[in-house]
Amino acid sequence: MNTIREDIKSGKFKPVYLLYGPEVYLRNQYRDLLVHALVPEGETMNFSRYQGESADEREIIAQADTMPFFSDRRVILIENSGFFKKKTEELDQYMEKLPDYLIMIFVEDEADKRSRLYKLINKAGHVAAFETQTEEMLTRWVLTAMTRAGKKITRDSMRHFLEITGTDMANISSELEKLLCYTMDRDVITTKDIDAVCAPQISNQIFAMIRAVTEHQQKKALDYYYDLLALKEAPMRILYLLARQYNQLLQVKTLSAEGFPNREVASKTGIPPFAVSRTLALCRNYPVSRLENILRDFAQAEEDVKTGRLDEKLSVEMMIVKCSAG
Repeated sequence: MNTIREDIKSGKFKPVYLLYGPEVYLRNQYRDLLVHALVPEGETMNFSRYQGESADEREIIAQADTMPFFSDRRVILIENSGFFKKKTEELDQYMEKLPDYLIMIFVEDEADKRSRLYKLINKAGHVAAFETQTEEMLTRWVLTAMTRAGKKITRDSMRHFLEITGTDMANISSELEKLLCYTMDRDVITTKDIDAVCAPQISNQIFAMIRAVTEHQQKKALDYYYDLLALKEAPMRILYLLARQYNQLLQVKTLSAEGFPNREVASKTGIPPFAVSRTLALCRNYPVSRLENILRDFAQAEEDVKTGRLDEKLSVEMMIVKCSAG
């Protein structure tokens, strides 16, 4: 990311860039920074954009081979093409010697580092991976925005805000805007403000449901479930998310028992670092054998629904009741 900013500042650009990873908000922000720096406003003659897996290698190459019209450069933006997950022999060959006037920008959700195209871009240009951001980075980002708006927040309230919003920066930005508007006449943002206006992500609702289950608060857990149904969440999706959460509990418990620190546990499981500690707290309520049995029950429940032996709504209710048993 620093490389991209330095290139923009110096005006000296690489012939090709690859921006990829799960953090879409940040990834798109740097895509726009590059495009705005390279393409004059309103320019259409020397700028081409290809989107989706229908993007054709030969068409892109033909466009790339077209000399720019009254300009020093031609810019081609290619998004979500899937090129980095399949063979791209013609594009690979073309990437070995790009025209001096050409700058290509690839933006992808995923990119296989083993692919030839990835390796060629990494050699000829710049690859930037946009991973889920750490709690520290997200906290700094949110605090900067709050400070600009003249707001203050305690550490506990900030952590609560991130637990509610999750780690997706686009969602954080949206919820932060609502929160700033809600507290327009006050300097301090409280936990009560956050609960009043910020919509919890479904994953956080699932986590709250599991916390109720592990504390044997069966009615509370079922109330969460019925709330999710009222929000039009499909029972099978809820079943899947519950099963995934219990799988994470097992992974975290196992890795922690093996002596891995929280940061490594987060890296190996894909759980945000700030969520590992709360996951560990839930793990204490279950021995490993119990978690393994629960995961087998989830697999059986899914099979029973798919084969018509059990209603999908009832299957989730039964799993909540079973898991919350003392």
